[in-house]
Amino acid sequence: MSLKSTYKTVEEISEGLYKEKGSKFIAYAVACYSEDEAKVFIEQWKKEHHQARHLCYAYRFGVNHDVYRANDDGEPNNSAGIPILGQIQSFDLSNILIGVVRYYGGTKLGVGGLITAYKTAAKEALESAIIVEKEIFEWVKLKFQYSDMPSVMSYIKQKSLEIQKQIFENDCEIVLNLPLNFKDLFKADLEEFSTLELEVLGIY
Repeated sequence: MSLKSTYKTVEEISEGLYKEKGSKFIAYAVACYSEDEAKVFIEQWKKEHHQARHLCYAYRFGVNHDVYRANDDGEPNNSAGIPILGQIQSFDLSNILIGVVRYYGGTKLGVGGLITAYKTAAKEALESAIIVEKEIFEWVKLKFQYSDMPSVMSYIKQKSLEIQKQIFENDCEIVLNLPLNFKDLFKADLEEFSTLELEVLGIY
């Protein structure tokens, strides 16, 4: 099976809203690339909506959609997180987090009502989003001694690679994102640099 070279996600954060029997469901959809990054967004939304009863969410990461989670945050089992995840799957998205904040309106909606509410709020956020197709890269960190810096930088410039992050001290670090069809050649070429170590950060 050949590795996919692109995936779909949202370009920027988008919102959705669903109201039912006094309860208000506010959904946020945002591009997200790791569980740690998801935690930051979730904590931020909790602070912004500290009076809300629930903040349920779902995310999906990875080239093959193999990292995912659905969280009900105290709602009945599978009444919130799974419907949110279902919308991510329906839109065929990856590297995305959707959180739905619920303000309770005083009337219970029942499991069926909750499923509809969380699903619809998530759907509204995605329908209002700009969905983009992105190329998948392998992200790597290069570590090397300062003495190798001119040669490494010359190679990076020669291959027109884009540096995402750099630290130039006695021990140097550079973070690059490599096109998937170039990564094997790149790794072979780097063997000529005596002090260089390569760490793969992930594929996304």
